[in-house]
Formats: sequence, structure tokens, C-alpha cells
Amino acid sequence: MLEGRRLWFVGIGGAGLSAYATVASDWGATVGGWDRVETPYLEPLRRHELVVAPEPVVPDGWEVVVSTAFAQKVPGRSRAEFLAELVSLRDSIVVSGAHGKTTTSGMIAFVLDRLGRDPAYAIGGELPQLGGNAHGGRGWFVVEGDESDRTIASLRPQVAIVLNVELDHHSEFASRAELDRLFDEWTAHVPRVIRAEELEPVEFELAVPGRHNRRNAAAALAALAHVGVVRDEAAPVLAQFAGAGRRFELRGRAGGVSVYDDYAHHPAEIAATLEAARSFASRRLLVLFQPHLYSRTEHLAREFGRALARADVVAVADVYAAREEPRPGVSGKLVVDALAEARPGAKVAWMPRAADGARWLAQEAREGDVVLTVGAGDVDAAAALILDALA
Repeated sequence: MLEGRRLWFVGIGGAGLSAYATVASDWGATVGGWDRVETPYLEPLRRHELVVAPEPVVPDGWEVVVSTAFAQKVPGRSRAEFLAELVSLRDSIVVSGAHGKTTTSGMIAFVLDRLGRDPAYAIGGELPQLGGNAHGGRGWFVVEGDESDRTIASLRPQVAIVLNVELDHHSEFASRAELDRLFDEWTAHVPRVIRAEELEPVEFELAVPGRHNRRNAAAALAALAHVGVVRDEAAPVLAQFAGAGRRFELRGRAGGVSVYDDYAHHPAEIAATLEAARSFASRRLLVLFQPHLYSRTEHLAREFGRALARADVVAVADVYAAREEPRPGVSGKLVVDALAEARPGAKVAWMPRAADGARWLAQEAREGDVVLTVGAGDVDAAAALILDALA
């Protein structure tokens, strides 16, 4: 159990560790931590009365939990190891897969919360309707399981959801077969496994657009049924779920133009996001895309180009490096070239600085257009620049 323990999180400002820290605090631990940058997740931690230190000093006698970003520099338990402990402490639902984890886990947590089931949850994105991305309730624990660093291998929930399996982390897995083995070995230890690709998408209207979200909803309903929430009870509540932060999030409207932001960073995610946007865009669809990780850009540039070719106007920024070092010859220009090959004559611009891409799209946008900022890096900041320019 966590009562009486003192836990220090290095990298506490990230979506994952901030959520784990909140849950640990709610479950009785004394919690603090540090991060090298100020992030949106730190202010809720301070309101939660968690200690966020200004310097990278670990207090004497505290257990240390380290995010993936600091794993090679700071000794301590990995985030995967700590998450496995949290999952072992409660009846748990783990949502896994390349795409849709945050939305699907958010759907489950939202329904359980609204029905008075007091869930615990640790989710990789803000849930505005729940007031944050984490809570240490007394009910079922809902959490995302990440395959990128093989975190899921150590998790032992009562229910596992596998939304999809796609090779998305090329620096970790040598092949799709290796990734398949990871999921097969993991799910062999889980009593109840739900594979979303085998489910029919829900047919009732959702507040979040797109066929992919109707399939996410079907997986959420299947998991909820397993924990005792019948479909007739869950569906009306699920229909009210408005989505997670940075998952097709409306950032504002100006000059008759709607600006959305989305975390999509894989070609399949981009294609699904653009399909959803097309369902209500009255005129054109304009996209600012920031590739995430050099390894992913190198391996999937052609697929990114084909996915982005569905938009009318595209600006591509340079790669957001995250945890990787630059690779010779790998930049966002690879995606631009692939898009031009996929759709000759397409209106596409190579804008290494996302801010420049934001200003260019604002100049291009006309009344009735939809503008999307897309990527897992810091491209979300460009949405405000676009709105300011439009205004």
C-alpha cells in the first residue's frame, strides 16, 4: 500500500507521471517531484498541494520514480514499474493500442464518474469534464498502457482493451512481429481481453466525431459491461463525453474560421482526424503538421504524405525531437516531398518553424474553413497564433 510512503517523481510535469503522482497522493502517499520545464500539468499538482521543487534535488529517504525522459540520467524506479504497482493495488482496466488510448480510457472514467462509481484514473490527457487527468477514487482504476517502452508487459489488470496494434515506435521494435509478440504475451496474463477491431462501432450519436471514436465507444461499453455497468445505463452518459484535451479539441473561432488541435502523430491517426474534420467542414481543410520523432518520420514519411494529402492546404514543420537525437537527412521536408508525390499540385509548404506555418495558414484561411494543428510535440501552441492572426 502507499500510506506512509514518500515518493519523489523526476519528470513530474509529464502527462504520465503527473497522473501517477496525483493517484499516489490520493491513495495516502506523501508526494513531490521536479521537472526541468514548466508544463500545464504542474499547476493542478500545486493545487493538489503536492510539492513541485524548483531544483533537481532528491530529498533524503524518499523513493524515486523516474520518467522515461530521465531514465538514463537519474537512478530510481521506472514509471513502468511504478504503474505496475498501482495497477496491482486495485481492480483495474488497462487501455492499450497505438491509437485512441486517451479517448477510450477517458470515456470509461467519465461514465463511471457520472454514475457515481468513484473511479480512479490516470490518463495521458486532460479531461475537462472531470477537471484533470487523474484521480485516486475508491472504485475501478482506469489507466492507459503504453507499448512504446514495453510498459504493458508488467501490467496485470482484470480487464485489458487492445484498440489496435500498429508499429509506431521504430526505435524500440525491430518489426511488427516483435510488437505482436509483446501484446500476445501480455494479454495471456489478463483474465478479460477486449479487442476493439472485432467490435462493431456504436450507432448512437456521440459528442466526439469520427468512425474511430464510435469504435472507441464500443470498446468502452464492452469494458463497462464487464465491471457491472449495462449498456442501457452507460450509453446515454457516454453520448455526453466531450473528449480529452488535444483530441480534436476546438481551440476557438475567428473570422469565420474554426481552429482545432489534435495529438495525432501516426499516419492512421491523422487520416482518422481528417476524416472526422471532413464530416463538418463546410469549405476547406487546412493543416499544420509537426512530425514527432526522427525515427518515426524516417520510417513513415511516405504514409504521412498520403494521409495529409486529404487536406486542401498543408504546412509541415520540422521534427519535434522529443527524446531522440537528430538523424542526418531526416526532417519534415521528407513529409512535404511525400505529400507532393501523393497528390501532385497540392498546396503544401515546408515551414521548419511552426510559428511561420501558423501565420501562413492564417493568411490562407477563408470564412468557413477548418484549420487543424496536428502533432504530439509543441505544435498546439500554434493554434493561439492562428487565432490571433485571424482576429
